[in-house]
Amino acid sequence: MSLHYDDKGKFFTDYVSKDTISAIIQTTTNRIQGNVYLRTGERVSDMLNRSETFLAITDATIFDAGGQQILTLDFLAVNTQHIVWLAPEEDKVENDGGEGGA
Repeated sequence: MSLHYDDKGKFFTDYVSKDTISAIIQTTTNRIQGNVYLRTGERVSDMLNRSETFLAITDATIFDAGGQQILTLDFLAVNTQHIVWLAPEEDKVENDGGEGGA
């Protein structure tokens, strides 16, 4: 890893800090649960709007259209053109089967 400083003391490195986000990704054919990586301070929409063709997913579990688990992988690269939606799992609202309201 290289590290250098400019005249004002600001340092630069080849390492990019990233935060791990547990997410659910819907592709045109499957649903994927796994970890995606955001640059520190970046939003999910920023990540998806980058010009990179593939999104890296770790600890990926792939489900078919019926919800059956079909594959588990340590690493998966998904073409961003095939992503229909992506939701951080922390935003997931559990449905308790009850009726809404008080």
